[in-house]
Amino acid sequence: MIRFFGILGVMVSVAACEPVVTTGPATQQPGDQSQNSSLSASQSARSFLHVVQTVEPVAERECRARTSGINCDFNIVVDDRPGQPANAYQTEDRAGRPVIAFTLALLEDARNEDELAFVLGHEAAHHISGHIARQQQNAVAGAVIFAGLATLSGGNASAVETAQRLGAQVGARTYSKDFELEADALGTVITARAGYNPLRGAEFFTRIPDPGDRFLGTHPPNAARIDTVRRTAAGL
Repeated sequence: MIRFFGILGVMVSVAACEPVVTTGPATQQPGDQSQNSSLSASQSARSFLHVVQTVEPVAERECRARTSGINCDFNIVVDDRPGQPANAYQTEDRAGRPVIAFTLALLEDARNEDELAFVLGHEAAHHISGHIARQQQNAVAGAVIFAGLATLSGGNASAVETAQRLGAQVGARTYSKDFELEADALGTVITARAGYNPLRGAEFFTRIPDPGDRFLGTHPPNAARIDTVRRTAAGL
């Protein structure tokens, strides 16, 4: 299901068996090179709907093919909270259904459907790869290790609690860069199999701040991400 809030003003359901709907001149066919600037609000809504209808069934097929025992019914939503930066994220609801959210700023900032498709494929890949569970496991391990070190060094209860919080943060971030590159690689596969151009989609990275290789940073350098996309696409 896709939920549209705020300026988008509609709610629609997308099932994997539904045909792709092409709407209006603002909607690009996969790989179309005609759009070079950010889309208007109405264009972004139509393009986003078209991308979801095209990419979601592919992501669900990849999910079912690569996993067992997890929910592959993606719930794709638009986060219309005011002031949110251009961003997309993946989470799960209480029933374990995967949720992929796009902020309005990201929809408006996207220059073409390839970028929207790549972001959607990337976020779907996080769920398929089990990154939330793996990150939680790393956080627990970090908390246990840091708390143990604090205890051995004679720390009091407050020091141990502080160490636990720090350890959880370090643990959660330990492999976060690897997770992002894994999601970039699988996202490339999903994007390409949906008929979009992942290399053009990854150009989104050239317009966001480069995190470089900061210690405990959550995202890898943009150059590494683009290189991952390029190498993965070359092997398809």
